[in-house]
Amino acid sequence: MDLNDKPSFEKIHFYTTTKYSCSYIDKMNAQSLVVTPYKSIKQNIFQDLVEKGFRRSGQYIYKPNCESCTACIPIRLVADKFLPSKTQKRIIRNHSHLRTQEAPLIFKQNHFDLYLKYQNKRHSPLENKQNDLNDYNDFLIKSNVKSKLIEFWDGDSLKIVTIVDILNDGISAVYTFFNPNDKKVSYGTYAVTWLINWCKKEQLKYIYLGYWIGECNKMKYKTNFKPYELFIDGYWQENTS
Repeated sequence: MDLNDKPSFEKIHFYTTTKYSCSYIDKMNAQSLVVTPYKSIKQNIFQDLVEKGFRRSGQYIYKPNCESCTACIPIRLVADKFLPSKTQKRIIRNHSHLRTQEAPLIFKQNHFDLYLKYQNKRHSPLENKQNDLNDYNDFLIKSNVKSKLIEFWDGDSLKIVTIVDILNDGISAVYTFFNPNDKKVSYGTYAVTWLINWCKKEQLKYIYLGYWIGECNKMKYKTNFKPYELFIDGYWQENTS
């Protein structure tokens, strides 16, 4: 990947982190390429970085940069060409009663409560609530670019929160969490289909979904939305299979 072909990149630098335990593939170490200084990453630079396969986590923009592994492949959905499958059509129909509300990217206690419930059910239990609050803000609320929250409500009950970054050509889906205790629902899939339709309405072409990892079951859902493009050898390549 050539990071010198954009004039905007002259204002920033890149450094490689030390090795850390990979969150997606067992018994593997990972490294990331991180952009610095993060305060210099303005909207136009962020757009260029996302198009090169980078992703935001809090105030930091990064890309996997592992020595012996290339499993993490940037993926984006082509919103204006999306045709839902039979299953996705059913999910859209079954969740169409949910009310959506756009909001600025700020801390809300009910969001944090839902996040804790989601993490404790889907991942390892969270222990220190104060530290978790700091981690939540660092991970999801802090942003130096144009970002927003989208809430999904069933009556007076908050069901889904999704955080997105707004780009010139689409959106980057940062993170989605939802009520894990509800039965017979597909909140994750519905949130993605809603974002696709929102992009169509706003005449935005792409939804950047971060990374697809074929060896990680948690990431396989991303290729269920067709067509999609994978960033391979420095180019976005469309895949409809």
